[in-house]
Amino acid sequence: MNAALWTAAGVLAVMFLLAGVMKLTKSQADLVASGQGWAGDVSPATVRIIGALEVLGAIGLVLPGLLDVATWVVAAAGIGLAVIMIGAVVTHSRRREYANTLVNVVLLALAIFVVVGRLGPEQF
Repeated sequence: MNAALWTAAGVLAVMFLLAGVMKLTKSQADLVASGQGWAGDVSPATVRIIGALEVLGAIGLVLPGLLDVATWVVAAAGIGLAVIMIGAVVTHSRRREYANTLVNVVLLALAIFVVVGRLGPEQF
């Protein structure tokens, strides 16, 4: 179970790190052109905040466990990323972007798996 939780956390960390860096480095127009149409509906600051939270969440999923310091942050990061994914599911569903919605649902499920595992039977 521990290996599955580490794998899920690693996959999530990579996905959110890439997504977050993209939101922090690309312009709104570039994001919209790359299929992230929602970025055109919010302020540039909102896009950057979401990107920063995704990067912080990615770091929080793996670094505390690797260093064996403040390991509660792993579950907290998972909760935060799950909240972001709930917002993403709602946003993409409203825009009828079902492929993006499916990806967000999978990421949400992985985040919940990590949270439940790290708060429950496989605590550090």
